[in-house]
Amino acid sequence: MNRFTDRRFLLLQGPHGPFFDRLGRMLRAAGCDVWRVGFNQGDEAFWRDRRSFIRYAGSAAGWPATVSSLIADKGITDLVLYGDTRPIHADAILAARAAGLRIHGFEEGYIRPYWVTYERGGANGHSRLMEMSVAEMRTALAQSEIEWPDAPPRWGDMRQHMFYGALYHFFVLALNRRYRNFAPHRGVTVLQEFRLYLRRLLMLPAHILERRLATGRIKRGGFPYHLVLMQLEHDASFRMHSEFTSQTQFIEEVIAGFAEGAPRHHHLVFKAHPLEDGRAPVTAAIKRATERWGLKGRIHFVRGGKLAGLLAQARSAVTVNSTAAQQVLWRGLPLKAFGRAVFAKPEFVSTQPLREFFAEPARPDTRAYRDYRHFLLETSQVPGGFYSARGRRTLLRQVVDMMLSDVDPYEALIAGKAAPRQQLHVVK
Repeated sequence: MNRFTDRRFLLLQGPHGPFFDRLGRMLRAAGCDVWRVGFNQGDEAFWRDRRSFIRYAGSAAGWPATVSSLIADKGITDLVLYGDTRPIHADAILAARAAGLRIHGFEEGYIRPYWVTYERGGANGHSRLMEMSVAEMRTALAQSEIEWPDAPPRWGDMRQHMFYGALYHFFVLALNRRYRNFAPHRGVTVLQEFRLYLRRLLMLPAHILERRLATGRIKRGGFPYHLVLMQLEHDASFRMHSEFTSQTQFIEEVIAGFAEGAPRHHHLVFKAHPLEDGRAPVTAAIKRATERWGLKGRIHFVRGGKLAGLLAQARSAVTVNSTAAQQVLWRGLPLKAFGRAVFAKPEFVSTQPLREFFAEPARPDTRAYRDYRHFLLETSQVPGGFYSARGRRTLLRQVVDMMLSDVDPYEALIAGKAAPRQQLHVVK
């Protein structure tokens, strides 16, 4: 008898592309019932099984009652979603908790590039990691002896990520007539979102040239520099798990702290997120603050690209709560973080005021960070990716069994029941 026939999964919105479709197929192969709710034509286009697709074309106000009814009518036992802060997902999580469901959350990897995040209940600022101390992690790790390699300094499926983002928004823009009530969760229209994705694809060659020139100037400059890890202004971590309302506000605070505290021969380098698309006035804000504080020639902007080369010679790094901070800590560099983040542990993230940090940044406890990183790689960080075919294959080989387990990844390790983890080299 198949012990998973009583599991009934309801999938909501997933990463752009076919990952949720492949995940649903694997869950059905395990013997589970699987349903998918679509909120626009982009969701529908990437889901092949028409019989299990539920089109929601109603209003945002009607969604909470609808999802509660779906859970009851279908006998749902498990809710699956990508990101837990967008309104339709937040409403569904409330209904799922009221009904006693398991909640499976996917996110981009806390440790990138070749891992994704799988947790139960919540992610980022809602993750169980927020309440766990390094001491508790070390106790759990006493039952594990596996050593893990470092992540390669590149994100292997960026082009696929951009392609599926543009294709998804094309479906929503051109073929969304059956979903007239759909409203994006990021504060821009579907047309604007599509244009931003398309513009980024078309401008890629020019941006690569601009990035190489800027990086070359920094490397040849011979000056000490501090690195600012930028995020997308519309990213859920930035919006929901920090005190900043805009990138402009963050930029102004960082440049002011640098001007007041950094030695006069030091420079400041702003490193843009790889998917920065120009919707936030990042370069204009940097220019204004640079002029206001009289820092011309000491402030630099690098548009996307690999992080490792810049980190190799940086003195320290500052961020809101970017997961790129994990690469900073892995190298033992001082880090200042402003937002709520799973890595913001007092053992390895500076608590200094910003001007003091730029003057003399405190180094992290690298032993504590490596134990923390090891804990993540034994629990919520799963090898693979959402966007490339080989990344999806690698991810699905392991994550479905984790979803079908009676305990979440953290409890499994704490209880000494964690399954062997898949080696990283299979995704290369």
